[in-house]
Amino acid sequence: MFMQLKPGRLKLICSLVILMSGIAMGDDEWPQFRGPDGQGHAESADIPVRWSETENVRWKTAIPGEGHSSPVISGNQIWLTTAIARPLSEEEEKARLAKLKDANGLKLAGALSLQAIQIDRETGEIQRQITLFEVDEPEPKHTMNSYASPTPVIAGDHVYFHFGTYGTACVDRTSGAIVWENRDFRIDHQNGPGSSPVIWNDRLLIHFDGTDAQFIAAFDRMTGKVLWKTVRSGEMDPTPELQKAYGTPIVADVRGVPVVISPAANWVYGYDARDGREIWRAHYGQLGFSTVPRPVLLGDTAYIATSYMQSRLLAVRIDGEGDVTASHVTWMSDKQVPKKPSMIVVGERLFFVSDAGILRCVDAKNGSELWFERLDGEYSASPISTHDRLYFFGQKGQTTVIGASDTYQEIAQNPLDEEIMASPAVAGNAIFLRTSGHLYRIENSQALQN
Repeated sequence: MFMQLKPGRLKLICSLVILMSGIAMGDDEWPQFRGPDGQGHAESADIPVRWSETENVRWKTAIPGEGHSSPVISGNQIWLTTAIARPLSEEEEKARLAKLKDANGLKLAGALSLQAIQIDRETGEIQRQITLFEVDEPEPKHTMNSYASPTPVIAGDHVYFHFGTYGTACVDRTSGAIVWENRDFRIDHQNGPGSSPVIWNDRLLIHFDGTDAQFIAAFDRMTGKVLWKTVRSGEMDPTPELQKAYGTPIVADVRGVPVVISPAANWVYGYDARDGREIWRAHYGQLGFSTVPRPVLLGDTAYIATSYMQSRLLAVRIDGEGDVTASHVTWMSDKQVPKKPSMIVVGERLFFVSDAGILRCVDAKNGSELWFERLDGEYSASPISTHDRLYFFGQKGQTTVIGASDTYQEIAQNPLDEEIMASPAVAGNAIFLRTSGHLYRIENSQALQN
């Protein structure tokens, strides 16, 4: 059901561009989660429509350990993260489980090695495997999560890695040396880390939304020093488990102010990236926590999916001040909204797939539904768009390619042998897909012959 909260649209009064100053940009770069614009767009790429284990695969590289982070790409370098865990003995597992109030859906691990992996883009060869943090007794994590889920971000000569409560680190891309590390902030994720870091100018922006503390912080990206920290101000459910979130922010210019659009539990916030000052906040209108999808933008509006318990979609104008719940939430929907996959905007259409595989297309201006279709399987990864096509990545390893149109037009179904939890990357005319055990470089067969 759609709810129109504001009759009519205010005149557009904010100049909106996505801001990621300092990071690599261009057709041949994929420097952060969801690409150069943080929205999943790869419009100039000529990536394949069809592939399989035996078709249009340039290389396939085995990745050690476990991780759901996306690959990031600049020049001939691909970077991603992984967690290599020592299995627990039966006695250790029993002792650790006895300490937990509720172990339902959780998985335990022994000592962890949290690592950065550098891969040659042309050959797929692993060039570096850098241990960033060692963890003797990690928190439990959800069975659907990994200890290496946050996606790195590349800026200039450096690449930044974040593992939630276990630490944040900067690596020199030329030498592989660790430039700095920071372990100032410890929170209880309950289900493992999930929020990816974002670059704005000289700042590295990161969410810390645990069961015990909820805030956003900015690090000096050259030194790792904390520049500001802002505690979430909105009222939340008193139950600690319902106060956590796993979202990734996005930065937009609103009348010359760099606004960090930051979804958390029960509220989405707008902060000034320069000093962390809260500019506005909007309430979800119901319980919303464990928020995962990254916001997407169109004009003066951000689209937020609230995740759990029931995910709600809100269209929020980003040019307000104070509590803007009544004035700037222009429409909302409770119909098949994703909990984990981010959404994508193409033209004035908003496309998204629910975790259970319901694919929807709505008018981004008012939320009216244009069509919906059921896809096979379940979904965690976020979609991408290129030219007039959209790609949706199922957990079973299948990718559904559709036309970006006002009617459902399936173009192809592309199977791979392993599970897909990580969102893809695109660089040049190739798509890079991380599965549970491998990283694939996929491109048209004509390119493979050159």
